[in-house]
Amino acid sequence: MRFVPIFCLRNGMICGDSLYGERGELVLARNTVLTADLILSIRKLNYNGIYVVDDISKDIPIVNTINDRVRAQTVNGLKDIFICNDKNLPVSQEKFTDMENHIETIVDEILKNKNMMVNMVDLKVFDDYTYYHSVNVAVLSIVLGTALGLDKTELCNLGFGALLHDIGKVFIDKDILNKRGPLTDDEFKQMKKHPSLGYDYLIKEFGGSLSSQLGILDHHEKFRGDGYPNDIKGEDISLFGRIISIADVYDALASDRPYRKALIPSEAIEYIMGATYTFFDPELVKVFITKIAPYPVGTCVKLSNGLIGIVTENFESYCLRPNVRVFQDGDFKVTPFEIRLADHKSLNITVIDFAEDFSNSDA
Repeated sequence: MRFVPIFCLRNGMICGDSLYGERGELVLARNTVLTADLILSIRKLNYNGIYVVDDISKDIPIVNTINDRVRAQTVNGLKDIFICNDKNLPVSQEKFTDMENHIETIVDEILKNKNMMVNMVDLKVFDDYTYYHSVNVAVLSIVLGTALGLDKTELCNLGFGALLHDIGKVFIDKDILNKRGPLTDDEFKQMKKHPSLGYDYLIKEFGGSLSSQLGILDHHEKFRGDGYPNDIKGEDISLFGRIISIADVYDALASDRPYRKALIPSEAIEYIMGATYTFFDPELVKVFITKIAPYPVGTCVKLSNGLIGIVTENFESYCLRPNVRVFQDGDFKVTPFEIRLADHKSLNITVIDFAEDFSNSDA
């Protein structure tokens, strides 16, 4: 399969993986042939793109980080908690327990594939940014926690704290939350209260583990200080807070927002690496960048020698040097062949960009 951005979908393409709606319902089955009406429906779901299958990519397997249905169901439960608080309605213990169950399901899925690298194109961006962002942060945090060797109980606590890391924002004025321009000093002062408000809320309404609570409290602290709410630094910041802060910033950068387009995965990784020591724990960043694919499997890329191809495999030790199946040389199609960029013979060849303009090729 290969990933095709939404604006490159064409009639006759074949859907490579099932798509699910906001409630986890099936809206497009695998192997469905796309029509103009179906493409319009996919756009209304606000997918960034979908996987298609064709002759050039039919043998390229895509391993989703988590099932899209599980993600949608988790989002739906999280939305209920946020909306209840928005309307000053009580949140039942059952809703929090449901969230714990969803997180356990996500942990189990990730543990089954704990050696894989994350393809960020799997983490779709929808209109309900806060909810999908929270689930993405939970997934990325659990992936990093798994790589660090945390046990299942710790991973579930980490995921729960990551899922609710922004719950304190329900207590912040909506005009501040939804403001598109820069915040004033007073507005930012109010915004900086949300980690403490979320921490206090979880203790009062549900309890949970201390590590989950501290993850919420500390996710905006910076490794060298000057973070909030307590301006602590280094290992005084809880482990979960240090993990969630990386996942939070990465997903925010990799998501479309009303005021800017998403960064591509390689650019978001470069930002994280550049903020090491100042914002982020360097030891955690070293592990994180081995788990996130800068050039996800199934995406089209352009090489420094002018060749264009599809990424077929990534490697933790050589994350910037994937295997690429070449199908085009400049404007000319070629018989497909593989280049192993991690091989010593290919060291003078690098990936220089994604090749979205070529992803609707009928090669």
